[in-house]
Amino acid sequence: MTQNVNTLFTNAIVLTMDGKLNQYDRGAVAVRDDMIVAVGAESEITKEYSADETIDCGGKVLMPGLINAHTHVPMTLLRGLADDLRLDVWLMGYMLPVEREFVTPEFVRLGTLLACAEQIRSGVTTFNDMYFFEDAIAQATADAGMRAVCGQSVMKYPAPDAPSFEVSLAMAREFIKKWKGHPLIVPAVAPHAPYSTTPEILRTCANLAREFDVPLHIHISETAFEVETMRNEQGMPVVPYVKKQGVLVAKVIAAHCVHIDFGEMKTLKHVNAGIAHNPSSNLKLASGFAPVQKMLETGLNVGIGTDGPASNNDLDMFEEMRLASFVAKASSNDPTVVPAATALLMATRMGAQALHIGHLTGSLEAGKRADLILVDTSPVHNSPRFRRDPNNAYAQLVFASKSTDVTDVMVNGKWLMRAHELLTLNEAELLGQAREIAQKIDAFLIEREQSILSKLIALGGSMEQESFEVQVKVKVAEPDLLIQNMQRTEIEINAYKHYLQYDEYYMFEDPAQGRLRFREDNLINEKGDVENVRSRLTLLGQKREGEIGHDVLLSRSRFLAPAVHTSRFYREYFKPKQVISIEKDRLRWHIKYKETEFFINLDHMKDPANMGYFLEIKSRTWSRKDADLKADLVNELLNLLGLGDAETVIQDYIETLLPQ
Repeated sequence: MTQNVNTLFTNAIVLTMDGKLNQYDRGAVAVRDDMIVAVGAESEITKEYSADETIDCGGKVLMPGLINAHTHVPMTLLRGLADDLRLDVWLMGYMLPVEREFVTPEFVRLGTLLACAEQIRSGVTTFNDMYFFEDAIAQATADAGMRAVCGQSVMKYPAPDAPSFEVSLAMAREFIKKWKGHPLIVPAVAPHAPYSTTPEILRTCANLAREFDVPLHIHISETAFEVETMRNEQGMPVVPYVKKQGVLVAKVIAAHCVHIDFGEMKTLKHVNAGIAHNPSSNLKLASGFAPVQKMLETGLNVGIGTDGPASNNDLDMFEEMRLASFVAKASSNDPTVVPAATALLMATRMGAQALHIGHLTGSLEAGKRADLILVDTSPVHNSPRFRRDPNNAYAQLVFASKSTDVTDVMVNGKWLMRAHELLTLNEAELLGQAREIAQKIDAFLIEREQSILSKLIALGGSMEQESFEVQVKVKVAEPDLLIQNMQRTEIEINAYKHYLQYDEYYMFEDPAQGRLRFREDNLINEKGDVENVRSRLTLLGQKREGEIGHDVLLSRSRFLAPAVHTSRFYREYFKPKQVISIEKDRLRWHIKYKETEFFINLDHMKDPANMGYFLEIKSRTWSRKDADLKADLVNELLNLLGLGDAETVIQDYIETLLPQ
């Protein structure tokens, strides 16, 4: 007597992707409710099982659904927004400013549903996500019927869904509690990366993941610059750093790992961390070639991911499998590494193991969830088929098949696509809504790109200086005498510091935009060593308010912003017409004279070297009357310092270097 099941697949080339890579041609699979109950030769399975629905697969490949091991699905709505840029310029200069402006629960829901439509069509049944408002992403994914590991992002920066990382951590906790045990969604915590978090964030996220026994999803060693910076700042590579913070006690999913060495691989293997390899994204952003073959030889579970559709720019796992194999062969100069069977394994069972859900999905085996796809290998681009070698079936899928060859998709025993027709999503409606979002983002960026100030503000952290500034600058012939005069009893010194300053001035086609100064301040201690380094941006206007006695100037307020990136980043982001560099040695006093505060700078110009010494006296002001009073005091200070007859310099340093 046969057992009854819901669905019986027959007349298929069954690729199980199980531990023995069993194949059945002609094969069959029996599904009851959400579970696979039997896999094998058709002749044997049909003897044991009858079904409510029997599907003749017509010789198509029946295989596990593909696993997208790393992505950011709502970024479908940012696809093609900014391309051909370095990773930091792309992320900090465009993605994050747009995300701060537009990302809402409604935005991520729409982006997620659009991504689900794309992934279902290309045979993906499970994906691993990291983004903002992850609760909305999880709900949209469940509504679409897909399986996902959903990681609530945590960063040290303000995010679209949280003004601080403390709020993000609280959200992550509630998110995990809500979705833990769901049949389709595995909740996770996702500290974005070591460079965008703090040791406290990493430790807290690891403890949270351990408390609820959920995965921890993090970017690791994506770029050489990231690794070099970690070595310079922490004295160790990235993997030892995250281990030091306790991250590796969790079920880690490490995205990218392009620049890790053999020792780091062994460390990750020891804690059973999963790796998400993203070949398209790494190629497009020139991040490098991940040592995938060495990872596999080490015994690591390496999955394949698309990364976000704004940095790929698609969610096509057939393309990723093919690239994963080709890149490994080219970078190792060995055509035998990462063969087709291995690439397909990385996109199925091994990918599921990398996400710590190998017990649920990734292969066609009795007891696992019914996540499976049908692939038509008869189109002209995939014909003919050779049967003498079992590996031909894998090569046909990895090297010749297209995502459009996927005809049917089932997840958790429910159909999401039949004969190329999506059953859980209205594709046309989603595309219309996406076009409306794109128009709004275009308008935002067009307006922003017209103003240097807008681009500066978009980076975050910008502020306008309090008010106006009274200042005078004079040439100094005898700097030692000036330093001696600074000790006069009439001058009360509150603070003294010594800096080496490196300035880059960015000049723009339109002078009305002002000029942007990137300054690196190196604080020098009494021993002559650099004690601290601080960088900032200052947007300087062109206009002066006027002269107020002894060529004392009243200047407009300026916009300031912390400079958290390299000067190279700002050059590529702001695209100046010209860059002029100045280096100077600055002695700086914060003084009080007649109950009024001033800053006095003695600058020795190092580059250009022929400019000599200059004195600046500055004080902030809030009214014209106050400015006039301070101008008189500035003149008195000049006389006290022995510079009453010194040559006044009206121009800024940079102006003396510009062609007249």
